[in-house]
Amino acid sequence: MARALTSIREIERELSSLRAEPATAAPYQRTSVMTHTAWVPEEWVEAAEDVLSGLAERHPSRTVVLIPQPDDEDGLDGDVEVDVYPVGEGRHICTETIRIRLKGSRALAPASVVQPLLLSDLPAFLRWRGLPPFGEEYFEGLVDVVDRLIVDSTEWPDLPASYRGLTEIFDRVAVSDIAWARTSRWRPQLASLWPGIAGVKRIRVTGTAAQAHLLAGWLRSRLQHAVELEHDPSDRLVGVELDGEPAPFPPGDPPAGSDLLSEELDKFGRDRIYEDAVRGALA
Repeated sequence: MARALTSIREIERELSSLRAEPATAAPYQRTSVMTHTAWVPEEWVEAAEDVLSGLAERHPSRTVVLIPQPDDEDGLDGDVEVDVYPVGEGRHICTETIRIRLKGSRALAPASVVQPLLLSDLPAFLRWRGLPPFGEEYFEGLVDVVDRLIVDSTEWPDLPASYRGLTEIFDRVAVSDIAWARTSRWRPQLASLWPGIAGVKRIRVTGTAAQAHLLAGWLRSRLQHAVELEHDPSDRLVGVELDGEPAPFPPGDPPAGSDLLSEELDKFGRDRIYEDAVRGALA
Protein backbone atom coordinates (compact mmCIF):
# COMPACT_ATOMS: atom_id res chain seq x y z
CA MET A 1 0.00 0.00 0.00
CA ALA A 2 1.37 3.43 -1.00
CA ARG A 3 2.47 5.75 1.78
CA ALA A 4 0.18 8.74 2.32
CA LEU A 5 1.79 12.01 1.28
CA THR A 6 1.42 14.66 3.96
CA SER A 7 2.74 17.84 2.31
CA ILE A 8 2.72 19.61 -1.05
CA ARG A 9 6.47 19.10 -1.27
CA GLU A 10 6.05 15.34 -0.90
CA ILE A 11 3.34 15.34 -3.58
CA GLU A 12 5.58 17.25 -6.01
CA ARG A 13 8.48 14.91 -5.27
CA GLU A 14 6.27 11.87 -5.90
CA LEU A 15 5.05 13.33 -9.22
CA SER A 16 8.63 13.81 -10.38
CA SER A 17 9.54 10.30 -9.33
CA LEU A 18 6.60 8.69 -11.15
CA ARG A 19 7.25 10.63 -14.35
CA ALA A 20 10.84 9.42 -14.29
CA GLU A 21 9.83 5.75 -14.11
CA PRO A 22 9.76 3.81 -17.40
CA ALA A 23 6.01 3.08 -17.33
CA THR A 24 6.25 2.03 -20.96
CA ALA A 25 9.10 1.04 -23.22
CA ALA A 26 8.10 3.78 -25.69
CA PRO A 27 8.88 7.44 -25.01
CA TYR A 28 6.10 9.52 -23.54
CA GLN A 29 5.63 13.06 -22.37
CA ARG A 30 3.36 15.05 -20.10
CA THR A 31 0.96 16.81 -22.45
CA SER A 32 -1.36 18.45 -19.95
CA VAL A 33 -3.64 21.08 -21.43
CA MET A 34 -5.03 22.34 -18.10
CA THR A 35 -5.18 21.93 -14.36
CA HIS A 36 -8.54 20.45 -13.41
CA THR A 37 -9.39 20.79 -9.72
CA ALA A 38 -12.45 19.03 -8.32
CA TRP A 39 -13.99 19.75 -4.90
CA VAL A 40 -15.55 16.41 -3.97
CA PRO A 41 -17.20 15.86 -0.57
CA GLU A 42 -17.34 12.21 0.50
CA GLU A 43 -20.89 11.65 -0.77
CA TRP A 44 -19.79 12.62 -4.30
CA VAL A 45 -16.55 10.64 -4.53
CA GLU A 46 -17.92 7.61 -6.40
CA ALA A 47 -19.83 9.70 -8.94
CA ALA A 48 -16.84 11.99 -9.46
CA GLU A 49 -14.45 9.09 -10.07
CA ASP A 50 -16.82 7.63 -12.69
CA VAL A 51 -16.84 10.92 -14.59
CA LEU A 52 -13.10 11.54 -14.27
CA SER A 53 -12.28 8.06 -15.60
CA GLY A 54 -13.83 9.01 -18.94
CA LEU A 55 -11.85 12.24 -19.33
CA ALA A 56 -8.18 11.31 -19.22
CA GLU A 57 -7.56 10.50 -22.88
CA ARG A 58 -9.72 13.36 -24.19
CA HIS A 59 -8.34 16.01 -21.84
CA PRO A 60 -4.86 15.10 -20.64
CA SER A 61 -4.47 17.22 -17.56
CA ARG A 62 -3.22 17.50 -14.06
CA THR A 63 -6.30 16.67 -12.02
CA VAL A 64 -6.38 17.63 -8.35
CA VAL A 65 -9.23 15.97 -6.44
CA LEU A 66 -9.90 17.69 -3.11
CA ILE A 67 -11.84 15.62 -0.57
CA PRO A 68 -12.72 17.77 2.45
CA GLN A 69 -12.81 16.08 5.86
CA PRO A 70 -13.32 19.05 8.21
CA ASP A 71 -14.22 16.87 11.21
CA ASP A 72 -10.84 15.07 11.26
CA GLU A 73 -7.66 16.20 12.96
CA ASP A 74 -5.74 18.84 11.03
CA GLY A 75 -3.59 17.46 8.26
CA LEU A 76 -3.25 16.49 4.63
CA ASP A 77 -3.22 13.01 3.09
CA GLY A 78 -2.42 12.75 -0.60
CA ASP A 79 -1.68 10.17 -3.25
CA VAL A 80 -0.57 10.48 -6.84
CA GLU A 81 -1.17 8.50 -10.04
CA VAL A 82 0.48 8.93 -13.43
CA ASP A 83 -1.34 7.15 -16.27
CA VAL A 84 0.09 6.57 -19.74
CA TYR A 85 -1.99 6.32 -22.94
CA PRO A 86 -0.90 5.48 -26.51
CA VAL A 87 -1.74 8.24 -29.02
CA GLY A 88 -0.10 6.85 -32.11
CA GLU A 89 2.71 4.66 -33.26
CA GLY A 90 5.54 4.95 -30.81
CA ARG A 91 3.99 7.87 -28.92
CA HIS A 92 2.32 8.12 -25.54
CA ILE A 93 0.95 10.84 -23.30
CA CYS A 94 0.72 10.82 -19.56
CA THR A 95 -1.81 12.39 -17.22
CA GLU A 96 -1.52 13.10 -13.52
CA THR A 97 -4.15 12.61 -10.84
CA ILE A 98 -3.56 13.96 -7.35
CA ARG A 99 -6.07 13.06 -4.63
CA ILE A 100 -5.83 15.08 -1.44
CA ARG A 101 -7.87 14.62 1.72
CA LEU A 102 -8.06 17.98 3.46
CA LYS A 103 -8.43 17.29 7.17
CA GLY A 104 -9.64 19.66 9.86
CA SER A 105 -8.64 23.28 9.28
CA ARG A 106 -6.87 22.37 6.00
CA ALA A 107 -10.36 22.05 4.47
CA LEU A 108 -10.87 25.77 5.15
CA ALA A 109 -7.89 26.89 3.06
CA PRO A 110 -7.89 24.78 -0.12
CA ALA A 111 -6.48 27.54 -2.34
CA SER A 112 -3.18 27.37 -0.47
CA VAL A 113 -2.99 23.67 -1.36
CA VAL A 114 -4.05 24.00 -4.99
CA GLN A 115 -2.08 27.06 -6.02
CA PRO A 116 1.40 25.44 -5.87
CA LEU A 117 0.07 22.52 -7.97
CA LEU A 118 -1.35 24.65 -10.82
CA LEU A 119 0.51 24.22 -14.10
CA SER A 120 1.83 27.61 -15.13
CA ASP A 121 0.53 29.27 -18.32
CA LEU A 122 -2.30 26.72 -18.66
CA PRO A 123 -6.00 27.26 -17.88
CA ALA A 124 -7.27 26.17 -14.49
CA PHE A 125 -10.77 24.76 -14.02
CA LEU A 126 -12.66 24.10 -10.80
CA ARG A 127 -15.44 21.49 -10.72
CA TRP A 128 -17.55 21.98 -7.59
CA ARG A 129 -19.82 19.13 -6.55
CA GLY A 130 -23.01 20.18 -4.77
CA LEU A 131 -24.07 23.72 -3.90
CA PRO A 132 -21.10 26.10 -3.60
CA PRO A 133 -20.93 27.96 -0.26
CA PHE A 134 -21.12 31.40 -1.82
CA GLY A 135 -19.40 33.98 0.35
CA GLU A 136 -17.39 31.44 2.37
CA GLU A 137 -13.65 32.09 2.33
CA TYR A 138 -12.64 28.56 1.33
CA PHE A 139 -14.83 28.70 -1.79
CA GLU A 140 -14.02 32.30 -2.68
CA GLY A 141 -10.29 31.59 -2.38
CA LEU A 142 -10.49 28.83 -4.98
CA VAL A 143 -12.56 31.00 -7.32
CA ASP A 144 -9.75 33.56 -7.23
CA VAL A 145 -7.10 31.10 -8.49
CA VAL A 146 -9.02 29.44 -11.35
CA ASP A 147 -10.22 30.60 -14.75
CA ARG A 148 -13.51 28.73 -14.90
CA LEU A 149 -15.97 27.30 -12.37
CA ILE A 150 -17.99 24.26 -13.43
CA VAL A 151 -21.10 23.35 -11.44
CA ASP A 152 -24.17 21.19 -11.91
CA SER A 153 -27.15 23.00 -10.44
CA THR A 154 -29.10 19.73 -10.70
CA GLU A 155 -27.27 18.96 -7.44
CA TRP A 156 -28.56 22.11 -5.71
CA PRO A 157 -31.51 22.50 -3.33
CA ASP A 158 -33.83 25.52 -3.13
CA LEU A 159 -33.95 26.48 -6.79
CA PRO A 160 -34.21 29.05 -8.18
CA ALA A 161 -33.15 30.99 -5.03
CA SER A 162 -29.75 29.24 -4.97
CA TYR A 163 -28.87 30.88 -8.29
CA ARG A 164 -28.63 34.27 -6.57
CA GLY A 165 -25.15 33.58 -5.24
CA LEU A 166 -24.03 32.53 -8.70
CA THR A 167 -25.00 35.87 -10.24
CA GLU A 168 -22.64 37.62 -7.82
CA ILE A 169 -19.51 35.89 -9.21
CA PHE A 170 -20.17 36.16 -12.95
CA ASP A 171 -17.81 39.15 -13.18
CA ARG A 172 -15.03 37.28 -11.34
CA VAL A 173 -14.89 33.89 -13.06
CA ALA A 174 -16.39 32.24 -16.14
CA VAL A 175 -19.11 29.77 -15.12
CA SER A 176 -20.35 26.57 -16.76
CA ASP A 177 -23.38 24.63 -15.56
CA ILE A 178 -23.83 21.00 -16.61
CA ALA A 179 -27.58 21.35 -15.98
CA TRP A 180 -27.59 24.09 -18.64
CA ALA A 181 -25.61 21.86 -21.01
CA ARG A 182 -28.29 19.19 -20.63
CA THR A 183 -30.79 21.61 -22.18
CA SER A 184 -28.62 22.18 -25.25
CA ARG A 185 -30.70 19.96 -27.57
CA TRP A 186 -33.94 21.66 -26.54
CA ARG A 187 -32.98 25.32 -26.84
CA PRO A 188 -32.33 25.29 -30.63
CA GLN A 189 -35.51 23.27 -31.07
CA LEU A 190 -37.56 25.85 -29.21
CA ALA A 191 -35.81 28.73 -30.98
CA SER A 192 -36.73 27.18 -34.33
CA LEU A 193 -40.39 27.84 -33.47
CA TRP A 194 -39.81 31.60 -33.74
CA PRO A 195 -41.75 33.82 -34.41
CA GLY A 196 -44.64 31.62 -33.36
CA ILE A 197 -43.43 31.60 -29.75
CA ALA A 198 -42.99 35.37 -29.48
CA GLY A 199 -46.08 35.77 -27.32
CA VAL A 200 -45.68 32.66 -25.13
CA LYS A 201 -46.90 33.22 -21.57
CA ARG A 202 -46.41 29.77 -20.01
CA ILE A 203 -43.82 27.01 -20.25
CA ARG A 204 -44.29 23.54 -18.79
CA VAL A 205 -41.13 21.46 -18.36
CA THR A 206 -40.89 17.78 -17.52
CA GLY A 207 -37.34 17.41 -16.22
CA THR A 208 -35.17 18.33 -13.26
CA ALA A 209 -35.81 21.52 -11.31
CA ALA A 210 -32.60 23.04 -12.70
CA GLN A 211 -33.59 22.31 -16.29
CA ALA A 212 -37.06 23.74 -15.73
CA HIS A 213 -35.86 26.97 -14.13
CA LEU A 214 -33.05 27.50 -16.62
CA LEU A 215 -35.29 26.94 -19.65
CA ALA A 216 -37.90 29.30 -18.20
CA GLY A 217 -35.19 31.86 -17.42
CA TRP A 218 -33.75 31.53 -20.93
CA LEU A 219 -37.19 32.05 -22.50
CA ARG A 220 -37.87 35.10 -20.32
CA SER A 221 -34.49 36.62 -21.19
CA ARG A 222 -34.96 36.05 -24.92
CA LEU A 223 -38.59 37.17 -25.12
CA GLN A 224 -38.15 40.04 -22.66
CA HIS A 225 -41.44 39.43 -20.89
CA ALA A 226 -42.84 37.35 -18.03
CA VAL A 227 -43.24 33.62 -18.67
CA GLU A 228 -44.94 31.43 -16.06
CA LEU A 229 -43.24 28.13 -15.24
CA GLU A 230 -44.97 24.84 -14.54
CA HIS A 231 -42.65 22.01 -13.52
CA ASP A 232 -43.30 18.27 -13.67
CA PRO A 233 -40.38 16.58 -11.84
CA SER A 234 -38.36 13.98 -13.74
CA ASP A 235 -34.74 12.84 -13.50
CA ARG A 236 -34.18 13.91 -17.13
CA LEU A 237 -35.60 16.39 -19.61
CA VAL A 238 -38.34 14.56 -21.51
CA GLY A 239 -40.87 17.21 -22.51
CA VAL A 240 -41.63 20.90 -22.97
CA GLU A 241 -44.99 22.55 -23.58
CA LEU A 242 -45.52 26.17 -24.59
CA ASP A 243 -48.93 27.59 -23.72
CA GLY A 244 -50.22 24.02 -23.52
CA GLU A 245 -48.81 22.91 -26.89
CA PRO A 246 -46.12 20.16 -26.82
CA ALA A 247 -42.87 21.24 -28.45
CA PRO A 248 -41.34 18.83 -30.99
CA PHE A 249 -38.88 16.42 -29.39
CA PRO A 250 -35.29 17.24 -30.43
CA PRO A 251 -33.20 14.69 -32.33
CA GLY A 252 -30.30 12.80 -30.78
CA ASP A 253 -29.64 11.17 -27.42
CA PRO A 254 -28.75 12.86 -24.12
CA PRO A 255 -24.95 12.96 -23.68
CA ALA A 256 -23.19 11.03 -20.92
CA GLY A 257 -21.89 12.83 -17.83
CA SER A 258 -18.23 12.57 -18.89
CA ASP A 259 -19.12 13.94 -22.34
CA LEU A 260 -20.86 16.94 -20.76
CA LEU A 261 -17.89 17.73 -18.54
CA SER A 262 -15.53 17.23 -21.48
CA GLU A 263 -17.45 19.81 -23.51
CA GLU A 264 -17.32 22.32 -20.66
CA LEU A 265 -13.55 21.87 -20.41
CA ASP A 266 -13.30 23.04 -24.03
CA LYS A 267 -14.85 26.41 -23.19
CA PHE A 268 -12.86 29.38 -21.97
CA GLY A 269 -14.96 32.55 -22.23
CA ARG A 270 -18.11 33.69 -20.45
CA ASP A 271 -21.47 32.32 -21.56
CA ARG A 272 -23.61 35.47 -21.58
CA ILE A 273 -26.76 33.62 -22.65
CA TYR A 274 -26.42 31.26 -19.68
CA GLU A 275 -25.85 34.22 -17.36
CA ASP A 276 -29.04 35.85 -18.71
CA ALA A 277 -30.92 32.58 -18.20
CA VAL A 278 -29.81 32.42 -14.55
CA ARG A 279 -30.95 35.97 -13.96
CA GLY A 280 -34.18 35.18 -15.78
CA ALA A 281 -34.75 32.17 -13.53
CA LEU A 282 -34.74 34.55 -10.57
CA ALA A 283 -37.23 36.94 -12.19
